[in-house]
Amino acid sequence: MERSAVYRRALAPIMLLAGVIGVAATSVGVIFQLDSPRVFGALWMGSAAIVIVGAFLIARRQAIKANEPFWSPPTRRVAESLMPPLTAGMVLGVLSTLIPKFISVEFILPLPFLWALLYGCALHSAGFFMPRSIKWFGWLYIGLACGILSVLDIVQPDLDFSPHCFMGFFFGGLHLAYGIYLYLTEKKNPIA
Repeated sequence: MERSAVYRRALAPIMLLAGVIGVAATSVGVIFQLDSPRVFGALWMGSAAIVIVGAFLIARRQAIKANEPFWSPPTRRVAESLMPPLTAGMVLGVLSTLIPKFISVEFILPLPFLWALLYGCALHSAGFFMPRSIKWFGWLYIGLACGILSVLDIVQPDLDFSPHCFMGFFFGGLHLAYGIYLYLTEKKNPIA
């Protein structure tokens, strides 16, 4: 149980970092109209890489501050649970960036939903080793990705949305909201 408090302390700043990077990437994508498959994939894969490095540094700093080993058995279990769906998402991103003929312009709109769906699966898997709220956060991603994609499939001819806006919602807005929630509900003097 005390490990859950440690993960929760590191999770809030990681979620806020991911949210800020997601909103920044959305702004860059929309302002500069980076809509080709190659550039879209490169922008979001680059953003994901920045978030991964930042999350690693935040978690490592938290482990050092708590005088604990960084690569502990619980950390390995969380990493192993995250890897399959995140690897699948990375492959989609690499294919869209390096092999643009593989992914057409028409595929760019569903790509944020596929990424969100895979990310939700990763969060849900990690939730078995982390605070329970991360499982619900994963279900939120899964439900929203499936729901919005289903609605878009029905009304798509009438809509002209930038896929960057969907990425901003999923990987910017939701992370910011969850990070704020974690900060507001965090116990100020945890035992762990």
